[in-house]
Amino acid sequence: MKEKIYVVDTNIILQNLQNLYKVSDNGSNVIVVPETVLFELEDKKKLPNELGYYSREFARLLAKMKIKEVDHRSKFKVVKYFSDDLQLHVIAKDKYDSEIEQVHLSESNDKRIIEVAAIAQQYYKGAQTIFLSIDIYARTFAQFKGIKAETLHDDKSVVPKFEFVKTLEVDSSIFNSLDGKPITSFDDKYTFENFSYEFSSEDGNKEYAIIINKIINVLSESDFKALQVKPVNLKQKLFSKAIVSNMYDLLVIDAKAGSGKTLMSIASAMRLIDLGLYDKIVYVRNSIESLDKGADIGFLSGNDEKFRIYNMALTDTLEFIAKKQLKKSENKENKESIDSKISELTSKYCIETLWPGEARGRTLSSAIVVMDEWQNSSEKTTQLILSRLDESCMAIVIGSNRQIDNLYLNKYNNGLTTLLKQTNFEHDEVKMFAIELEKAVRGKFAEFTERIFENKKN
Repeated sequence: MKEKIYVVDTNIILQNLQNLYKVSDNGSNVIVVPETVLFELEDKKKLPNELGYYSREFARLLAKMKIKEVDHRSKFKVVKYFSDDLQLHVIAKDKYDSEIEQVHLSESNDKRIIEVAAIAQQYYKGAQTIFLSIDIYARTFAQFKGIKAETLHDDKSVVPKFEFVKTLEVDSSIFNSLDGKPITSFDDKYTFENFSYEFSSEDGNKEYAIIINKIINVLSESDFKALQVKPVNLKQKLFSKAIVSNMYDLLVIDAKAGSGKTLMSIASAMRLIDLGLYDKIVYVRNSIESLDKGADIGFLSGNDEKFRIYNMALTDTLEFIAKKQLKKSENKENKESIDSKISELTSKYCIETLWPGEARGRTLSSAIVVMDEWQNSSEKTTQLILSRLDESCMAIVIGSNRQIDNLYLNKYNNGLTTLLKQTNFEHDEVKMFAIELEKAVRGKFAEFTERIFENKKN
């Protein structure tokens, strides 16, 4: 089989450095890195998030490789690096056709990268040259130049349909004897992803349960009596019961905006700390916000302000719980009393915040780790955080594949989806639970926008 030449865009490296090894195929294909990609990586090296991490990792990779040859041509140069399992060539043109425009810097860089792809197509005659990018605009520029363009194979993969809550029809006479029975006694088609059940009968009876170690655990209102905030719909109840049962190590929740995922995670975690089963709550959120520069934490001054911005979901949750408690105790709700109550909750439940850049070298013990907005985290960051947890921890991973802000990820390859896919299997190391929360509970505006913007037929 002929070798392939993969000209890689910056986003291929920033999504996951392992992408280079995948397309290299043990060194049988050549990876071409345009000079402009090096400049873009250099610009991101100092970022405190995973983009900065991958930029630095690529620099370390290049430093470890050996130079086989520097080929000086009339209009361009090629520096050929190699290692046991990588052939990596850096190509720089002496003069580019595309002028750098600061106003349209990204587009200018894309066009310069495509110029190098065109050079590669001529330089490696006889081999197939493929431009590899996650960005559809960059791939379109390549096709204008007659260059074959592809995205990653992971980006074309299918997210399976999950049956986390299964409906099963049973005779109403057995409803009172479901609790504590093996699920396989009633459902011979039970699979690992059937974490919860709706049992129904012809006469209209319904019962709901989660499955723990293949045993039916029926929902009861008493399960939620001691929670700071009570679940308000079925999926929230199943999710909360799964947490407070303390029988799962890793819970993965795909939930739309306004479905109460962060609130129910924190409220249920607090209950486990009240019971003395854990010592603290650690809230983790990746520091990639929206696509607007104004919302990017890199444009804010000072770490306190940066991380206050991306921990707002936690602050809102604690404020909600604080107000609930103040109403119960008939204390006056004012800013001072709310702030005091939030401080009290933070202290009582030992609530810490953690961003991925701080995680290296740490070991978390006796903690409930809530990993929020995880659709914006890569597989590498997911591995980084989960590998910090010892056996005394529980991890709750929550996010929404409807709201991906990380330019280098999509619904097929982010950390949330990767974990959701693992629910199809039984794992020796950890017991998993998963559910999808589809119902917005934030109020009339969430319901209005869902109906207007998400349920369009045309």
